[in-house]
Amino acid sequence: MDSLVFTGTYFLLMTYLYNLLLFFITLIGGLLPLRNKEFNPERINTILAFSGSFLLAVTLLHLIPETFTDIGSKAGLYILIGFFIQLVIQRYTHGVEHGHIHVHHHGEKMALSSVIIGLSLHAAMEGIPLGFNYHSNSTEPALYLAIATHKFPEAILVASLLIATGNRTKIIPTLIFFSAITPLTAILAHNLGIYFLFVSNIISVIIPIVAGAFLHIATTIFFESGTKHHMLTNKKIVAILLGVGLGLLTTLIHD
Repeated sequence: MDSLVFTGTYFLLMTYLYNLLLFFITLIGGLLPLRNKEFNPERINTILAFSGSFLLAVTLLHLIPETFTDIGSKAGLYILIGFFIQLVIQRYTHGVEHGHIHVHHHGEKMALSSVIIGLSLHAAMEGIPLGFNYHSNSTEPALYLAIATHKFPEAILVASLLIATGNRTKIIPTLIFFSAITPLTAILAHNLGIYFLFVSNIISVIIPIVAGAFLHIATTIFFESGTKHHMLTNKKIVAILLGVGLGLLTTLIHD
C-alpha cells in the first residue's frame, strides 16, 4: 500500500515538474527576441525543422500507437478530423505555429487578436494529451519534450509578431499567458481524468484529434521551413535527422 502511494505521489510530482519546465522553456523562447534587437525570425528555421521532425516522430512512435490501443480503429477517423481542425485553426493563426510570421498594416489589431486566439486554442489542445495516463512510461516524457521543442520557436515567433506590430507593452503579459495555457490545460486534464471517468473517456477521443493536428503541423514545417524556394538544405537535413533520431531514442526508455 505504501509503495503504491509513493509511486502515485512520484508520478504526480513528475507531472507538475514537467509542466513547470514546459512553462519556462516556452517563456524563455518568447523572451529571446527582446534581448536581441537584431533578432531575425528566419534564423529559427533550423530549430523548426528539428522540432517538426521530433514532433512527427513522437506522434508516430508514441501517440498514435497508444490511441489505437485505447480506442481501436476509430482512432483513424479522429486523426483525420484533427488534421483538418488544425487546417481551420491555421486560418486564424496565419501559420505562426509552424513558422509563418506576416505583418499586415491594414486591420493589424484584428489580425493580432485572431492569431492570439487561434494560438491559445492550439496551445490548449496540446495540453490535453499531456494529462493522460499512457500504457508506456516513455510516452509522457517524450510527449512533453516534443511539445517543448515545438513551443520554444513558436514563442519566439509570437514575441516577434508583437514587436513587429508595435505591441511591446503587451509582450510580457501575452507571453506569460501563452506559456501557461498548455501546462495548465495538462494539469486540469490530468486531475479531472483521475476523478471523473467520463472525462478520461473524452480525453481518450481528443488525443487522436490532437495527433492529427500534430501531423499537420509537423509536415507543414517540413515543407515550409528553410529557404524561400523550400530547398532541402544541408542544415535542414541534419536538423531533421537529429529530430527523428531523438524520437527513436525515446522508444528505448524501458517501461
